[in-house]
Amino acid sequence: MDIRALFLGLSFVVMWSSAFTSARIAVAYMSPLLLLSVRFLISGLLAVAIAKILGQRIALSRRQWGAVVLFGLLQNGVYLGANFVAMQWIEAGLAAIIASMLPLLVALLSWLFFKERLPKLGVVGLFAGLAGVLIIMWSRLSGGADITGVLLAFLGVGALGLATLLVRGATSSGNVLMVVGLQMLVASAALFPASLAFESWHVIWSWQLVVAFIYTTLVPGVLATLVWFTLVQRIGAIRAASYHFLNPFLGVAIAAVVVGESISLQDVVGVLVITLGIIAVQYSKSN
Repeated sequence: MDIRALFLGLSFVVMWSSAFTSARIAVAYMSPLLLLSVRFLISGLLAVAIAKILGQRIALSRRQWGAVVLFGLLQNGVYLGANFVAMQWIEAGLAAIIASMLPLLVALLSWLFFKERLPKLGVVGLFAGLAGVLIIMWSRLSGGADITGVLLAFLGVGALGLATLLVRGATSSGNVLMVVGLQMLVASAALFPASLAFESWHVIWSWQLVVAFIYTTLVPGVLATLVWFTLVQRIGAIRAASYHFLNPFLGVAIAAVVVGESISLQDVVGVLVITLGIIAVQYSKSN
């Protein structure tokens, strides 16, 4: 067993899953789009600086620049922007569960619009994932979850799924960290005017805001990215992607432990069904 790879994988998925909880804390004290704009500015500059230290250069083709802008707007701008705004009204665990649908959504869109063949196991996985989401949505909505927040979270994961499909093959494998940093800077430039236009700025200074902001900027924003690249280089993209199966469970568990969010039996069942659906889709596509 590769103990180092196991440690890297578990560290990544914990950091990635915890981002929803830290965001939930931060938006209670600061306007969400303003928060994200500043976060992306700092994270982007740090990522670009680290990339330069590692010898990466800003040497992209026109297509790759297009992918940087498109992915920066859709993934960082719309996806995270919608999620941060949504978490003013919905819990971090619910946002994490909705975000975990990404592999299922990408597989479904590829099947419907790009006519990619999906084996029977993959089709079963898609329907299982949908069933898991319906179980959780029924429980949360009947329990009073805000429909606006839920719709924003779905809008966010839809934008991320669309971005994933549109920029396939347009990344620069030798400049990955540089590309990620540039995408963050694109998002910062887009979110700041949006914040000016649509938000009444408020910042309630507290230690909770400072800790949550520093954490979400440095840990999910920069450190998790570095760990992910190291993991992919060590064990390959397919094996590394399997760690994402833990995201639904950990996203809910971390929110429950850190901010005391409740977990119902329907949540547990729904998360298990979604996770099994993701595993079925990914396994069917790798065979």
